[in-house]
Amino acid sequence: MRYPKEQRSPLPALWSLPQPVFVFGCAILTASAFTADWMDPGLLVSILVLAPIPLLLVLERLKPRRHDWLLNWRDLAEDTFWVLATYFIWVPIYDKRYDTPISSVFTSLREMSGFPYRLEAETIAGLLVASMVGIFAIEFIGYWAHRVQHRFMFLWRIHATHHHIVKMSAARADRTHPLEFLGLNLGSAVALAFLGASADVVGVVLVFRLATAHVCHCNLPLVSGVFGWVFNTAEWHQLHHSCDYAESNTNYGCTVIFWDRVFGTFSSKSSIERVGNGTGRRLSLLTQLTIPFRSNDVLRNL
Repeated sequence: MRYPKEQRSPLPALWSLPQPVFVFGCAILTASAFTADWMDPGLLVSILVLAPIPLLLVLERLKPRRHDWLLNWRDLAEDTFWVLATYFIWVPIYDKRYDTPISSVFTSLREMSGFPYRLEAETIAGLLVASMVGIFAIEFIGYWAHRVQHRFMFLWRIHATHHHIVKMSAARADRTHPLEFLGLNLGSAVALAFLGASADVVGVVLVFRLATAHVCHCNLPLVSGVFGWVFNTAEWHQLHHSCDYAESNTNYGCTVIFWDRVFGTFSSKSSIERVGNGTGRRLSLLTQLTIPFRSNDVLRNL
């Protein structure tokens, strides 16, 4: 089967600007709400977490990177399920736990670690710097966890759902099995608590990471540019979703690509034949949800 060529802009430098402008714009807006109190920060974070998804979906229809990645109604319905499952079930649970019942456990962890600083600030610039420190710490842990998931079948089974997508689109950043989402969020919360991150810093980190994730999965002709020297981009991450085994075992970073460059797993290849995993066929929603509970032989033949 021949796959259509990717749609590339005649002005690639311009297409390197939307992602950094959007991602840092969301982070600065969030930081300003915490410091200037011009809007309830919690409400703004909720808006910035959800609102970009329909906007990116519209832009995908207007200027797709690949026409064969355009979504149909069935795709949209399935993606809606994953988005709702993520933001209206799991995220509220973690927000409450981080602030109340489990906070004492996290505080004890920080005290035992003897970490001498706290990630907190009172200015926009300070919050951005503190959030970057938190992001790079989270990503260091996440990089190795992600790499190990691709190495061992026992861990791959909870990550495989995210790779069994046959089209790239913004909302598919949220196609993560609940078991994996549980571990990802708990690990991030522990790392931020270990560093003594304030609620302001946590808010900026959340917005920056989710904005990056949605853009990295979107079907737009974005190019990496200078931003891609350090941070993850649509080009780098979509190669990680390649159905080619060797290509998918590169670019493990979620928010930053820095650790891939340091540890030798970065690839700058900018085009892929197709995305998916295994046979590359589309899986039903039920199969996606039950992947972690299937045998190794079944997983190898999906």
